[in-house]
Amino acid sequence: MSTGKNPLAAAEAADKRRKVAIQIGVAAVLVALIAAIGIGIAVNRSDSDTDTATSSMAQLPATGGSVTDTGTVRIGNPDAPVKVRVVADLQCPACKEFEAANGAALAQAAADGTAVVEYQIISFLDKASTNQYSSRAANASFCVAKSDPSLYQTWLQTMFEKQTPEGGAGHSDDELIEIATEVGYTDPAVAECIKGKPYADYIQQVTQATLTSGVKSTPSVFINGELNQTDAIFTENGLAAVIADAAK
Repeated sequence: MSTGKNPLAAAEAADKRRKVAIQIGVAAVLVALIAAIGIGIAVNRSDSDTDTATSSMAQLPATGGSVTDTGTVRIGNPDAPVKVRVVADLQCPACKEFEAANGAALAQAAADGTAVVEYQIISFLDKASTNQYSSRAANASFCVAKSDPSLYQTWLQTMFEKQTPEGGAGHSDDELIEIATEVGYTDPAVAECIKGKPYADYIQQVTQATLTSGVKSTPSVFINGELNQTDAIFTENGLAAVIADAAK
């Protein structure tokens, strides 16, 4: 009996091992390829989701011209020595009092270059009307500001003069258009904007962001970033002296 190895059996065993090694190698390549494809899909999906979110957000802000990227309407020279920020709701009775007392002072300060005035119109008082007047009026604010900022402060003064009482129906869209036309906004695009409410979602975002930032009530008036809670905001032309002091 021969004690040597069978050459044929040895060759078959070697061939079998070679096939197994090839199969393992192919499987490893496939696993790596599938993983790479999966990662690529995940990255692409993530990029796509990010692009969609960015695109969606980019469509919301009413920026450009007098409207800033934080949702304020800027009137006056941005390089003026004093920055006044007014947070207001067009349904707010106290804001009406503030505008009656200091609207002219703010207009003068913006006109003579002493201050740049930024109006942050928010809409947290929808509950104070039966037809979401606060949000619709805030939308109208963007509409007119984008059309012609030179008329904005006159429009704001008129809106507060014609403010409807809380608890009832605010001005209809047609009435908002009438007010805008009365002030001088005769471009049909303004009326279309008021009726179409393109800034409705953005206004909710701005309102939430403003309240989250610490604003507790309207009107809130900031002079160079500092909240002013003095009697000046309800005193006739009271802010004129405050602005003058801040400009020194």
